[in-house]
Amino acid sequence: MIFRKTLYIFFSLISAISANAQIGGTSIYQQLNLSNSARTASLGGENISINDNDLNFVYQNPALLNDSMSNNFALNYSNYFSDINYGYMSYAKNFKNIGNFAIGFFNVNYGDFIEADETGEILGNFECKDYALNFAFSKKLADNFTAGVELKPLFSKYQTYSSFGLAFDLGANYFKNGLSIALVANNIGTQIKPFVKGNIEPMPFEIQAGISQKLKHAPFRFSVTLHNLQKYDLTYENPNAQDNYSSLVDDTTTTKGNSIGNIADNLMRHIVLGVELMPTKNFFVNVGYNYQVRQEMKISTRGSIVGLTWGFGIKISKFRISYANGIQHLAGHSNYFSITTNLNEFIGKK
Repeated sequence: MIFRKTLYIFFSLISAISANAQIGGTSIYQQLNLSNSARTASLGGENISINDNDLNFVYQNPALLNDSMSNNFALNYSNYFSDINYGYMSYAKNFKNIGNFAIGFFNVNYGDFIEADETGEILGNFECKDYALNFAFSKKLADNFTAGVELKPLFSKYQTYSSFGLAFDLGANYFKNGLSIALVANNIGTQIKPFVKGNIEPMPFEIQAGISQKLKHAPFRFSVTLHNLQKYDLTYENPNAQDNYSSLVDDTTTTKGNSIGNIADNLMRHIVLGVELMPTKNFFVNVGYNYQVRQEMKISTRGSIVGLTWGFGIKISKFRISYANGIQHLAGHSNYFSITTNLNEFIGKK
């Protein structure tokens, strides 16, 4: 009964949001769509359903926060493209008879830019940065069922322009015998202070569903994440379609219609696949595939392995160290590093 009531409330809230919700490139605060940890990145960049006490997954789904994460600390760093770097840190604490709490901080630094006037005279340098706090709360509502909410104050500053916004996530998770099913509504909110007065930009609202299954007699876990379920058509119009650069962009990104091929292409753009190999509890190897990233970032003359991600993790003493590599484009890869630990191990508590 509690499970049904929670789902009813969940869908009632998200049904109030415009059906014209935006995807990447048409909304503000795109840092919210970046992979916050190496393990998430290695599984295709998105995963809301893995329930194994990894604090970093709480950023993806607040319902994954549980009492076993109490006093856990996570630190993450990503060397993205060019001079873009970002990091994420988080801490969790359980309060008996109340619930589970976590706090996190996300920071994106786009590097230094040269400032010049209309004549080309250099005036100096400036920076562009994005910041996001997240406050998560979760509570077990029934056997094997947890619900969570996450509040995210957002701040961006690009040269003399700045913006402030507020968003929150709603998450639910059912977990039993290695099977985990999750549902999340991300980035419900608004831009409170826009970059330009009077120009309120849309939030990157998104509905996701996910399922993960750990095999009982084999060291594998398989995950499927469905993203942007609020919008069927995730293709985009190629702005270079009529110029000399059009040959560099895969034609499938601009083809629209109701043929079987187009329908299959649209459906696949919603799917992120991930596989984990866990031969021991202290070591894992991951592989992920994001079809939408591949379709949007490959070039027609050479698809290569764009859209593929991989990574591994190992526990050394009291620390879990993870690394991931994301192949988003032939021009370069992204590197992700994560360290997590349980602070209770340093003070002798079990």
